[in-house]
Amino acid sequence: MNSPHVSGPLADAAVVGLGVMGANLARNLARHGYRVAVYDRLPGKGAALLARHNQEGHLLLADSVGDLSARLTRPRRVLLLVPAGAATDAAIDALTGVLEPGDILVDCGNAHADDTERREAALLGRGLHLVGAGVSGGEEGALRGPSIMAGGTERAWEAVRPLLESVAARAGTTVCCARVGPGGAGHLAKTVHNGIEYAVMQVLAETCDLVLRRTDAGHAGLADLLAHWNKGDLESYLVALTAAAAAHVDPSTGAPFLNVVDDAADQLGTGRWAARAALDLGVPAEALAQAVFARFISRDVEGRAAVRSAVGPLRVTPAQSGAGPAETDLRDALLVATAVAYAQGLDTIRAADAACGRVTDLARLTGLWRAGCIIRGRLLERISDTLAVRPDTPVLLAAEPLAEIVRDGSAALRRVVLDAVAAGVPVPALASVLTHLDQLRTPRLATAMVQAQRDAMGAHGYRRVDRAGSYHTRWNADGAEIPLDA
Repeated sequence: MNSPHVSGPLADAAVVGLGVMGANLARNLARHGYRVAVYDRLPGKGAALLARHNQEGHLLLADSVGDLSARLTRPRRVLLLVPAGAATDAAIDALTGVLEPGDILVDCGNAHADDTERREAALLGRGLHLVGAGVSGGEEGALRGPSIMAGGTERAWEAVRPLLESVAARAGTTVCCARVGPGGAGHLAKTVHNGIEYAVMQVLAETCDLVLRRTDAGHAGLADLLAHWNKGDLESYLVALTAAAAAHVDPSTGAPFLNVVDDAADQLGTGRWAARAALDLGVPAEALAQAVFARFISRDVEGRAAVRSAVGPLRVTPAQSGAGPAETDLRDALLVATAVAYAQGLDTIRAADAACGRVTDLARLTGLWRAGCIIRGRLLERISDTLAVRPDTPVLLAAEPLAEIVRDGSAALRRVVLDAVAAGVPVPALASVLTHLDQLRTPRLATAMVQAQRDAMGAHGYRRVDRAGSYHTRWNADGAEIPLDA
């Protein structure tokens, strides 16, 4: 490979893709003493980054992927922070032409685990390595210390480990950066992390909506309530962020920010991937799925308007003095819903490991989420502590502290959901959590009828509660039961 001549010291690593996350991660690396070559297909981004932040460390601007390659020590370590899908493939294709065997690409963007494993196999065939690294923490995390969940081979991981560990978040003496498994394990972990994030954000949003619609707290009162909750078991980054949003006043109108912001919520795909993974693996992760569906419905502006016009708008019953949900009920319902969201996400990761061996250590993974990441909080720390002591806990909701939370808060969740339904306030995620728990707790489900229906329509058979084996009833003949195991 012919590379352009470069004078001066070479860079320790490169960052390709200088959006907010890429630019901040490059700055983070530079602040830790690394010489960082930076490149973006839009040349103005790199120039602007150096103009504003070159004093923070050694940032070297490359004007092409060939120039970037020439500026790096061997083996080259290139961090990608580009949009998922075709953009990632295009960036990898461009870099493959200028890299050499032994060089390592680290995909720090969101990616589907299957795509990561496809790319890794293709690159290994050319002597190159790919580490799929899930990076959580948003723009502040990228700059000040994210949580990093890596996959890939042990050899590739060891080559990039010092680099990634140096810029990762710390929880006490623990570095929130580790290889969590082979192949696409890091991106699977980040995908499910984001699914949990979607669910927790949605139950928080629904709880806030209930406070505003069914109590007289107002936006200032909601902000105070969230700040108070954030001092107890609900303490988390997302609760603090939500309190700040509730307190924010729009500077142009003087109105509460929540009254002027559009309600059509975007999503970038990771929540959908998490819900799909749960579905494919047979995991009942209803809260994760409902959070995605809620965003889908919010985006269907024309459909919502058409139904309101045809059927009539939903009229919310205003709360009379003292008639809305109690503050303690709202708090306990939110805590239960958050606990179930965590459990459903971790159950999805455990099922993925059983199916294809991607993430093997939930205690280690949740330890990485103690700092830097979006879903960090006191409850997650308690779950991580439980898994550290009992890593083989088969059912998280049956283990402490989650079992205690469900025992103590289920009645409050039911009261909150009943109040919302009666008043006409949509709470899809909170209601899905209640239904999920009810199904787990009832000794006999309606699916007994489904067993009968399947046998009647397709002779699929059924099992009995009073004896072993599988059976079929001749529904369209004499109604006799015959064994299927004979």
